[in-house]
Amino acid sequence: MKIRELRLNEATPMELLLMADPSRELVESYLGNGYCYVAETGSQIVGIYVLLPTTSDTIELVNIAVVESQQGKGIGQLLVKHAIENAKTNGYKAVEVGTGNSSTNQLALYQKCGFIVTGIDKDYFVRNYPEAIFENGIQCRDMIRLTHDLTQA
Repeated sequence: MKIRELRLNEATPMELLLMADPSRELVESYLGNGYCYVAETGSQIVGIYVLLPTTSDTIELVNIAVVESQQGKGIGQLLVKHAIENAKTNGYKAVEVGTGNSSTNQLALYQKCGFIVTGIDKDYFVRNYPEAIFENGIQCRDMIRLTHDLTQA
């Protein structure tokens, strides 16, 4: 598997990004200011992530998704680790990520990769998405904010 930056002339795999964030409007807004990377096996894109600079020291992992048929194979963890290394290489001191309170697998993944919970944005998904979102039988209401400190050894 190879992870590379999406080329300027290459079509964005929007359906994959919409798996992680159902708002096309939000996805398009951060794509314009972020850096998009894809994981591919052969010529097939199997995963994607987007990093968005928020300050001179911090970059946010705003979207990460893996093709459904490829989930559970460690691709998500490889993408998160690639994003962390990418941020370090580019001089950032922290990587932030936000995920839903109902996103139990994602919460576990981020913590396994060294992120710690740093905050909760109450009712974020209720305020920002017109349709209710449910995962794992739980309504997605709150955004759990996590940070990976890149200055720690």
